[in-house]
Amino acid sequence: MVTFELHDTEMTTQGRSQNLVLSLVSAALFMELLDGTIIATALPQMAKTFNAGVVSLNIGITAYMLTLAVFIPVSGWMADRAGEQTVFASAIGIFTVASVLCGVSRGMWGFTAARVLQGIGGAMMVPVGRLIVLRSTPKSRLTGALARMTWPALVAPVIGPPLGGLITAYASWRWIFFLNVPLGMVALLLTYWLVANEKPAERQKFDWQTFLLAGSASTCLVIAFEEIAQGRGSTGGICIRLVLGLLLGAGAVLGARSFENSLIDFHSLRLPTFAQAVFGGSLFRAGVSVLPFLLPLLFQIEFGYNAFDSGLFLLALFAGDLLMKAAVVPILMRWGFRQVMIVNGILTSISIVMLAGITPRTPQYIVVGLLAVHGALRSLQFTAIGTLAYLDVPRERMSRANAFLSGVAQLSSGMGVALGAVLLRAPAIVRGSSQNIPALQDFRFAFLVVSVFTLVSMIEAFRLPRVHKSFHFRESTI
Repeated sequence: MVTFELHDTEMTTQGRSQNLVLSLVSAALFMELLDGTIIATALPQMAKTFNAGVVSLNIGITAYMLTLAVFIPVSGWMADRAGEQTVFASAIGIFTVASVLCGVSRGMWGFTAARVLQGIGGAMMVPVGRLIVLRSTPKSRLTGALARMTWPALVAPVIGPPLGGLITAYASWRWIFFLNVPLGMVALLLTYWLVANEKPAERQKFDWQTFLLAGSASTCLVIAFEEIAQGRGSTGGICIRLVLGLLLGAGAVLGARSFENSLIDFHSLRLPTFAQAVFGGSLFRAGVSVLPFLLPLLFQIEFGYNAFDSGLFLLALFAGDLLMKAAVVPILMRWGFRQVMIVNGILTSISIVMLAGITPRTPQYIVVGLLAVHGALRSLQFTAIGTLAYLDVPRERMSRANAFLSGVAQLSSGMGVALGAVLLRAPAIVRGSSQNIPALQDFRFAFLVVSVFTLVSMIEAFRLPRVHKSFHFRESTI
């Protein structure tokens, strides 16, 4: 029977330099996470600019998030080779230049290419920034430092949709990306001033075989999903890409077993708690990440709201996320991980079904309330999954487990957006319609399928041990 010890810690700093380093990394994390959510409310306006279907533009979100997932494992290896300062500064530079390219894009494919470049910068920027904090912070202050770094992950999704809507409605969607330029320049100067170019004495070989196979598999699958979502490409070609993606993925898994430092942490996957975070957590993450993509489209296309107003509705969703944080610890202490994750998974699925039933005539306070409740439920599930992930992982394997889980989490989020586009397009394909603008019943179908995903995701939770409800954390991840 496993017990933990939980107590709150506040970060104390030994000087201005350490505090500034932490602020710098937190700002970089905020900038990267903001870009993952801020364009959701701008998609309809961007579709008009590019003369493309609004669903087709989900590739801009998908390409960014999948590039993050593919290149995150490379970041730590590159930092060991070239040094933390070099890689972190390069990442900020790439991210900033790519933001400019996104802002000046004239077509959908040019924009997608710029998003891929931006994803490469983000993939190096955030993990290496976290590595800088881990290596520069004494263990006695590590809990407070990591807790402070979680706030950008909470705040960015909250302000991203309404900020993107405000910029789109009263200026231009292009300024969403141009705003990164001054932030990036300041961050670049602070990096050269504050961050040392440290390299570990021992260098490990990188698992290029798994990286290339897994990256190719992800690319094939995403292209196939995008072709389905956009209603283009032959049936034979789509099937070939789907099969090829699955075969490459299987090859990556089988080949990784023979590599000592494989990107796939098979050892940790034998642990039920870590397996739940990888398998069940991925399904849950893929499901709920569809909603921030679908909801702005629903509010603008079917409800007639502008980009800013639809962003304000999403503010209720992410505000529910934020407000739940204070209640997570008491809830888990009272009922324990296993029971909370099973019951909360069912409630989350029910909340999505209820969202599928809203119409333009539904009172706004009901819509806001449903969004806030769903946000709170998914926040509780995410926190439980994230806390449980490293429960049984030995300290010596923590780094590899973290890198593997970070890549899987990013990949599942990216695939979730692609899934949303496919689900939105599928009913039109069945009807034989070539219409690019989805109908209200198409949104309902997508929401109902997503609710099934959340139910399936909790099956893995039944394998969890019945952890005693009075648990404690020495180093809280909540």
